[in-house]
Amino acid sequence: MPLPLRAQETLFFQNAAGKVFYQPGGFVRLMWTPERAALEAIQAFYEQVLSLMLSTNTRKILSDHGQRAPLSGAAQAWLTGQWIPRAINQARAQYCAIVEGADPMHRLSTQSVVSAAPAGLVFRRFSTLEEAEKWLYGAELSR
Repeated sequence: MPLPLRAQETLFFQNAAGKVFYQPGGFVRLMWTPERAALEAIQAFYEQVLSLMLSTNTRKILSDHGQRAPLSGAAQAWLTGQWIPRAINQARAQYCAIVEGADPMHRLSTQSVVSAAPAGLVFRRFSTLEEAEKWLYGAELSR
């Protein structure tokens, strides 16, 4: 299947944490800003991701970390303890492709979230956006 152009994406939400896009190819794409965002901005960002997943029946996420600052411990705990379980239970989230950030501390933060996340969401990490998209387009909604 040829990869759809990103030009077909629709911007759904943006705040200090980043931008949330709907990709008609079947996933939500998160594009993070390089600035460290407050916990409240990160929570609002992820609540919009969940809202978009629910309204489009999308079960796949592409998180493009780029130059994103590492998440705080509080943000990591909220994500793994609150948001990811809700995304799995409410939106039936199944796949999350992560395009790695450049900062080694960011990669450690990402690893902490991935390893602490509840079972049910398949994470895979990539070095390029193209690799992540290809995996998501091929990921079957088998559950």
